[in-house]
Amino acid sequence: MKIFTLTNKAKTQLDKLMLEANCTSDYFLRVSVKGGGCSGLSYDLDFDNKLNEGDNQDEDNGIKLVIDKKSLLYLLGTELDFSDGLNGKGFQFINPNASRTCGCGESFSI
Repeated sequence: MKIFTLTNKAKTQLDKLMLEANCTSDYFLRVSVKGGGCSGLSYDLDFDNKLNEGDNQDEDNGIKLVIDKKSLLYLLGTELDFSDGLNGKGFQFINPNASRTCGCGESFSI
């Protein structure tokens, strides 16, 4: 099982955002989990180019991914998708570890 995967739609949107942010090839997508949100934990995405001790490095669909040690257990098997339809919500996390998610899809609980 992959730790974290990206759909083609998520990859396309991330490529676009990285280009708009003038991210060079040394940048990666940092994925983390933080306390907060309506369900207790919330997802965080950011572009970064500095590794921290304990970071897990991976790559999926051509995007370099980094997940901190604390967030790793919460994100095992998670897929990041992007919805851009009429009812689209932007990035969506499909997390098999989440027992409950909020309506916005940005927070969850285990």
